[in-house]
Amino acid sequence: MNKILRLFDEAYVVKLFRKEVLPHYPSFSDIKRVVIRPYKELVWETTYHVVISFTAYFAKADGTEDKIPIVCSAHSSEERENVYLALKYLWAAGFPSETIDIPDPLFYSPYFRGTFYRGLKGENLLSYIKNKDFATVEKIVIASARLFARLHALPGDARANFNPINSRIRTVVPGSENIIKEIASRFPDKYDLDLRRIYALFIEKEEAYFQGGGQLSLIHGDAHPENIIQTSANRVGLIDFTDLCLGDLARDLGSFSQQLEYKILRKASDAASARAMKKLFLDTYLAASGLTLTGDLQARIDLYYNWTAVRTATYWLLKFDHDENAAIGLIRQVKANLKL
Repeated sequence: MNKILRLFDEAYVVKLFRKEVLPHYPSFSDIKRVVIRPYKELVWETTYHVVISFTAYFAKADGTEDKIPIVCSAHSSEERENVYLALKYLWAAGFPSETIDIPDPLFYSPYFRGTFYRGLKGENLLSYIKNKDFATVEKIVIASARLFARLHALPGDARANFNPINSRIRTVVPGSENIIKEIASRFPDKYDLDLRRIYALFIEKEEAYFQGGGQLSLIHGDAHPENIIQTSANRVGLIDFTDLCLGDLARDLGSFSQQLEYKILRKASDAASARAMKKLFLDTYLAASGLTLTGDLQARIDLYYNWTAVRTATYWLLKFDHDENAAIGLIRQVKANLKL
């Protein structure tokens, strides 16, 4: 039996949480039960990639109960201790504030190769986009821009590079070569030549920046609307720290801008709002960070904007129920942007 299946067994999880989690909450006397719901459940014979939500019911001495959301991110072949260490670092660095929430790291399990952390309650930015609630979207976009400005201002020294392999386009998992080879095998002579040219240009531009002494900053590495949670009327949370690393801060800006615009166009069919929210995000970020939008910074944002569009296109090509039309539109857009 695949060992990860133990995390879908309530009796096992209750026993595990009593040992590893209960000591974090001395005001509670016991964990009575756990409701288990997988966000991602990729389980094969011996390997796995899971993200599991646990609603743990903690008992107080007076007999009442409180619910606490706990999440586990685990992967059989990719280290997840970096998530635990990244969260510990961010808490120690004072990143959470009166307006920003992040998950609270609880423990790392070498056995499951998984990090367990207290989750955040709330709806993500994408859900408000889907509902076309643009008054709330605007508030969250402003808060998100300020959040990323605060993150990028944290010390960017070597001890903060929690996922070095994801610091560069060349090496971001699963690697551009692996992506192109897989697409070539599924769609012979259709997309691989374009993608090879595009990726070569991305890598060349990024390497030129860093070889020229470009600044390293602490970046989220996977900035998009589903990783931003509105936790209360005046607070937002950031989740999914698997890719937290040292890189070019323009990566978060370009990635978030592209996904924000793309999701509004795709889910709300509102081109005017897509443009407005994209501009609002960047303008707010620049004001909060004190940076000036130079030609160099804009070029770097554009680089990561186009890279994120290509990553989205390859997602549409490689997912189980692939959508070539969605991918073709994105690839054409990137080629036009790059003048290829």
